[in-house]
Amino acid sequence: MKLSADAAANRLIVEVDGEREELDLYSEAGFAALSRLWVKVGWALKYQYGFAWMGRPVIQLPEDLVRVQEAIYAVRPTVIVETGVAHGGSLVFYASLFRAMGTPGRVVGVDIEIRPHNRRAIEAHELAESIALVEGSSIDPATVARVRGLLRPDDRVLVLLDSNHTRAHVAAELEAYAPMVSVGSYLVATDGIMEDLADVPRGERGWIDDNPKAAAAEFARRHPEFVLADPPQPFNEGEIRFRITHWPGAWLRRVA
Repeated sequence: MKLSADAAANRLIVEVDGEREELDLYSEAGFAALSRLWVKVGWALKYQYGFAWMGRPVIQLPEDLVRVQEAIYAVRPTVIVETGVAHGGSLVFYASLFRAMGTPGRVVGVDIEIRPHNRRAIEAHELAESIALVEGSSIDPATVARVRGLLRPDDRVLVLLDSNHTRAHVAAELEAYAPMVSVGSYLVATDGIMEDLADVPRGERGWIDDNPKAAAAEFARRHPEFVLADPPQPFNEGEIRFRITHWPGAWLRRVA
């Protein structure tokens, strides 16, 4: 993808695979093209690694954190399950939202390996009482059973998948964790942006098809009780959304 801009003429020239398109620089289409390139360059430069939440590295785009906060506030889950712990920043983020909302919510973090220094930091955090850690492969039936054992019959559950991002692994996670998701809540397959990163430094050609977005779309076709639908805009309906994101095609809403 190549871009060139003539700000004086308000024009943006986009070239993709030899196809050339001229856009209004200040249009939604122009913004989408610029956003796509911005995300690709930012990912290559590890821009998402530069943020922390309450002292823990969070490794997410700020826009994705704001968007998931909107969904959490609307759904009001009592439990958030996240596969992929890393440094624990996102677990702390979700726990802080529960605290801010004044609800006794719980966060369950699942990872095949929780490194000792990360475990110590999470367990020493001021929000640790709201966080449970489960170590094991997220698709191992024993691990899934341990997570299910932490849920109560009346819990309202939201699940985010952010561990191994291969299509096969995410597909297995979707099948394993979908039954835990409450009607009206979300099952989120993060980092579908891999589809658009096949041609960047550190990217891989196979990501065009081998990515969470593809797994989520296939899952939705097999499971009519889930629909692919971005969370609704809480205000200013019709405004531009989901341009700066690592989570395109991620949001599976349970409708039945």
